[in-house]
Amino acid sequence: MKKCRIVLSLMVPFPITGAYVDANRSIKLFVFGDSYVDTGNRNFTARSWKRPYGITFPGIPAGHFSDGHVFTDYMASRMGIKSPTPYRFRKLIPIKHGINFAYGGTGVFDTLVAAPNMTKQIDLFEQLLEEKIYTRDDLKSSIALVSVSGNDYRIYLARGGSLLGLPAYIVSVVNRLGLDLQRIHDLGVPKLAVMGMQPLGCLPEFTMEYSYEICNSTVNLVALFHNLLLTTMVEKLKPESKFVVLDMYDAFTSAMKKFESETETSKLLRPCCTGITSEYRCGDVKNWEKKYNVCRVPKLAFFWDSFHPTQAGWDAIVSELGSSIVSLFQTEL
Repeated sequence: MKKCRIVLSLMVPFPITGAYVDANRSIKLFVFGDSYVDTGNRNFTARSWKRPYGITFPGIPAGHFSDGHVFTDYMASRMGIKSPTPYRFRKLIPIKHGINFAYGGTGVFDTLVAAPNMTKQIDLFEQLLEEKIYTRDDLKSSIALVSVSGNDYRIYLARGGSLLGLPAYIVSVVNRLGLDLQRIHDLGVPKLAVMGMQPLGCLPEFTMEYSYEICNSTVNLVALFHNLLLTTMVEKLKPESKFVVLDMYDAFTSAMKKFESETETSKLLRPCCTGITSEYRCGDVKNWEKKYNVCRVPKLAFFWDSFHPTQAGWDAIVSELGSSIVSLFQTEL
């Protein structure tokens, strides 16, 4: 019964507003990356499948690392389609709108999460092509969405990587990402939207030490260097291909300023859902007792937990990204 409820919740469509393309076209979205775009691939032990995740939409945990929708849902909405089916549910839910291969907690390289990294996610995509689940004609009207939001760098530091060696590691991450992007394109996907890195130092994980008052400028430098390398790398990829870098850094920054002003929110950098003490996180339960607190009105919070925006936060961010998303649809697929 629980599995049935979960699958049904995944099938609830995201309201399509402001779609940029004809919803009757056979356009498809293929998604690769991490928790910013994962819509249900992690197994049921992940916190994305635990309360209070999903409290805003669909009302129960549905594998999204948020209280509701994540970036994938908004991207699909702008394309005039339903959010693509998570890979793990491909045999239970129709896949005509594409497939989501993203797994929360992963990176371009292996992390501490036992789930497919970017390369392995693309392997799964290639396997489906070899099985003729999708044909080359199917891919002619498709877009890939790729998210790398910082897990590689968190794990690098967690494993004792030095700050002196971090710039070289960032170069290796972006170079690997470039190979992954080119491979997706070579498999037949004509257009790719790759998410630039958000201001990492503004995530509650890094603002906590400042009582959620200011961003960590040092950590933000990691994101800025990553984005500089990413933009340069994309410009060198095949000119006949369509690669768009989504400026998540500026989108987050602008969205946070507007959100704070419009909602009159204090402590913008404070997460809505937190552990009751530093040893616990959002969604933790011990001896059947909740070890977390949730803010009274999630729609007035920008961040849901230590790393992820709320649905309201994503809505504000997507509003700031309008023109760059539109650029994906300026020429015929």
